[in-house]
Amino acid sequence: MTADQALILIVDDDYDFLEINRFILEGAGYRVVTATNPAEAQQRIAAQIPNLVITDLMMTSVDAGFAFSAQLKGDPRTAAVPIIISTSVSSQLGLNFRPETDADLAKMHVDAYFDKPIDAGALLAKVKELLERGA
Repeated sequence: MTADQALILIVDDDYDFLEINRFILEGAGYRVVTATNPAEAQQRIAAQIPNLVITDLMMTSVDAGFAFSAQLKGDPRTAAVPIIISTSVSSQLGLNFRPETDADLAKMHVDAYFDKPIDAGALLAKVKELLERGA
């Protein structure tokens, strides 16, 4: 799948995070849609299923990203869509959600994890890897 064919959904309640990462991904040729919470994201998904989702962990609740990811992985229409979860909870609250193994990622219902702020190069490399894996 080429970048210009891939649709990426970014879900985060931080407008700056949405815009910065939209800019980075669109600059690499990806099509991007955004949502500020899981309910809005579900509306975007109903209109068009994305090829990859990047979601925040803490939005409407402390674990909204986990619940949203589990919902996507439990739905046959979106079960194969790769999910990247990002959070600043470690730096802000001192909680450690960092997965240590693939099994930890599976328990989180995600395919990759990033602490915020996300390094643009690392994000683009992971997006490419996940999209190629699913192609």
